[in-house]
Amino acid sequence: MAFDPQTGQFEFNDWNISQAVSDLQRTIPRQNLLDQPAQLAPYECDGLSAYRKVPKMVVLPETIEQCQQIMRYCKERAIPLIARGAGTGLSGGVLPVEQAIVLSLTKFNRIRKIDPLQRLAVVEPGVRNLAITEAASQYGLYFAPDPSSQIACSIGGNVAENSGGVHSLKYGLTVNNVMGLKIINADGEIIEIGGGECMDSPGYDLLALMHGSEGLLGVIIEITVRLVPKPEAAQVLLAAFDSVTDAGNAVRDIISAGIIPAGMEMMDRLAIEAAEDFVHADYPLAEALLLCELDGTHSAIEQQMAQVESIVKNCQAHDISLSQDDAQRALFWAGRKAAFPAVGRISPDYYCMDGTIPRKELPEVLTRITELSKHYGLRCANVFHAGDGNLHPLILYDANKPGDLEKAEQFGADICKLSIDKGGTITGEHGVGVEKIDLMCHQFDSPELLQFHRIKSVLDHQGILNPGKAVPSLHRCAELGAMHVHAGKLPHPDIPRF
Repeated sequence: MAFDPQTGQFEFNDWNISQAVSDLQRTIPRQNLLDQPAQLAPYECDGLSAYRKVPKMVVLPETIEQCQQIMRYCKERAIPLIARGAGTGLSGGVLPVEQAIVLSLTKFNRIRKIDPLQRLAVVEPGVRNLAITEAASQYGLYFAPDPSSQIACSIGGNVAENSGGVHSLKYGLTVNNVMGLKIINADGEIIEIGGGECMDSPGYDLLALMHGSEGLLGVIIEITVRLVPKPEAAQVLLAAFDSVTDAGNAVRDIISAGIIPAGMEMMDRLAIEAAEDFVHADYPLAEALLLCELDGTHSAIEQQMAQVESIVKNCQAHDISLSQDDAQRALFWAGRKAAFPAVGRISPDYYCMDGTIPRKELPEVLTRITELSKHYGLRCANVFHAGDGNLHPLILYDANKPGDLEKAEQFGADICKLSIDKGGTITGEHGVGVEKIDLMCHQFDSPELLQFHRIKSVLDHQGILNPGKAVPSLHRCAELGAMHVHAGKLPHPDIPRF
């Protein structure tokens, strides 16, 4: 396989499925080698179902040694390899490419160790996010990053996309809660990064580099995560607003007051209606809804909650409610966490975006999204992590209507470009994948993109790991006429081959 920097195209080696099955089944059980159409169909896409491609073969290893064998097999034959977790991703990050082998890590689902004294757990990549908290709860500990898909998503995928969640404002993203990784590199060698005793180590920060690398730099086979103590208490304030601008101003003012909530989420009218109809969380009908959770000691919560309540009132909030117990707190959050499936009940299809902006830009960006919704004639439900400015607009469309998907994609691209213009980024936690790869040309200068290529080339010289994802060729950026490629000219002749 080779990457042509002038055309931006990959050339894949052809290979015989029967021969691959014969070779691999010497050490991998035959039932773990999937090659029939019915077996392959579930792997044609991730949660972003707008893009589909059936892989040529799927392998489900059960041991690290089997993973190494598959990696070495692909390296020797220049076969593209795509590591896949639970398949809940939302950017087409595990979309198969032609001639690809998909390496499914779902059988790596064991929690190897929980150390309550060091407050860490050692887990395999196929372990569900929520399962870590469930296993650690007996020690009064939990795993803080909690994406809405935590009941299903795997921790390996969380690392690959650097996932967040409703409590990431205070406790950080996945990268802030992982202490060590064990990976298999493109040569089939095992590399250990970080460790269990500290969050930092001398030299290059390879641990951070692996987070959000989307499977381009290695296959994750073991993760050491940080566990945090359950707080003494937690309480949620729910406040309704007559405009998203007022709600955005409340977010700004809460943070400006020096208060760091455990979580702070916003929903607009369409999302509120869908979630309430689905979950019955006792949400008031309004143009915007703000959920603000504080945790810590009872006295600290009481003091800060009084401040928060005063702030939201000054921002014209109404129908303010405080959770009275853990059951009501969970109910308030249930509506927010079920927003994605709730919206799926009111539209044949929806397109989920992931732009991130500075908090101060929330009111203006939300107003602009409303204008874009009218322009494209597509409804948009806004659900997002207000505390860190991570937007999740859900663009509603019908794939059976000609041109609807294309309009949704352009609408989404405009939101990403708007995020960049406001000093933000095209993704906060869903990744780039194939969905936003062209938008990388708008966000980064050509020297930055070249550096991404160089890092990839050093760690995966053949380019067999998840090719065609996340990082575009400079040729593609020039073709698009993006703002950073100097009027379509390629400024760097030394684009690496991978």
